[in-house]
Amino acid sequence: MSPDYQIKFDSIAEKTLFSKLAQQQQLFLRELSQRHRFTQQELRLVAEIALDLAMWKNGSIQQHWSEAAAIQDPRQKKKQAINRLKAHWEALKNEPNQYPKRPSSPIAASKAQVISRQKPKMGLGFCPVASRKTRCCNLLTLDAVDNCGYECSYCSIQSFFSGQQVFFDPDFPNKLAALKIESDQTYHIGTGQSSDSLMWGNSRGVLDALLAFADKHPNIILEFKTKSANISHLLKSKLPPNLICTWSLNPQVIVDNEEPGTAPLEKRLDAAKRLAEQGSLVGFHFHPMIHYLEWEQGYGAIFNRLQQDFQPDQVAMVSFGTLTFIKQVMHQIRERAEASQILKMPLVEADGKFSYPDAIKLQLFSFAYASFSEQWKKSVFFYLCMENQRFWKPVFGFDYTSNEAFESAMKAAYSEKIAKLLLDTDIGCRLRHV
Repeated sequence: MSPDYQIKFDSIAEKTLFSKLAQQQQLFLRELSQRHRFTQQELRLVAEIALDLAMWKNGSIQQHWSEAAAIQDPRQKKKQAINRLKAHWEALKNEPNQYPKRPSSPIAASKAQVISRQKPKMGLGFCPVASRKTRCCNLLTLDAVDNCGYECSYCSIQSFFSGQQVFFDPDFPNKLAALKIESDQTYHIGTGQSSDSLMWGNSRGVLDALLAFADKHPNIILEFKTKSANISHLLKSKLPPNLICTWSLNPQVIVDNEEPGTAPLEKRLDAAKRLAEQGSLVGFHFHPMIHYLEWEQGYGAIFNRLQQDFQPDQVAMVSFGTLTFIKQVMHQIRERAEASQILKMPLVEADGKFSYPDAIKLQLFSFAYASFSEQWKKSVFFYLCMENQRFWKPVFGFDYTSNEAFESAMKAAYSEKIAKLLLDTDIGCRLRHV
């Protein structure tokens, strides 16, 4: 490589993911750049493709780079080689993912470093991925813990925090107790937007503080969203009826390949069943649903299992949604350069982000909703999470005119379930005393 181009190459390489490539691939791209004088845009594209191929375990850039000997013009030779590489990359993304089946490994200890850090103030926030471009339930958020100790390949939390540090506010219980709540409003508050709600258990008294908060304010619907099975503290606690514990579910092959460190599917379902049998409302989020070779069998088995193991009265909601990325998250997935097929999908622009084409989304959501009985559809609140309103009517046969109408319907459905739970509990108590 000439000295002048060496300086230029080093400069443009710093602005790409070149340094995340394996050493042999870096050497190969340096040699290609010397020959073809890659621009920054060209190097960025080729480096991203090389990283994707490695993460997908689909060969190396050396194997897939092909130059036509018959083309004499160097610029045309480079252009054709890049176009061929890009065409192969796009073809792979349009194929359904094929995940290796392997025995589920034990839940790995989190690599995250737990740190106590005072927050200047605490208040209710809005769902960090809410958008007027999608139908949103206007969920309020409560950051009991900052950052997640799990390492799901697709997680958007990674775009809000840096590093593997999880932060607890030692004064969280006091700040939560002092939070102003209007008695004439109904609140729907989730704690699983900046971290997993249950993986840390009652560390630093977080769960005790939240349970007391829900008990003090019956006009709050408090949702714990989790991929863990860590319910030991909940099982020995008096749970308020306005607490709903919800599990994010995926087929075990997805858990194994894209949700490292999280509880196996079977343990999540068992945890939900134990809480439901104790009298708590539960819910299930199929978000993200992932399109892979055997997705119908994988998700269909879970839908059947839910209907066998749970009564509709025990379940507050079932939600569907799929992979949606901002550019920053896609960049961070490639920066980690870990084995994952999560970006091996036909990405298209979707309401300012990137996601599956509409046809795949409709296929996923329609199959999911059709898998549930009419009894479940009448009793359980089904919805699409972070999806455009144009999908609602084809999937459910109805839609909401606004985010506010959606929010109101959700709160009403949850409140009705909570009221019935209170009534059943009251009747049960009176019968036991007869």
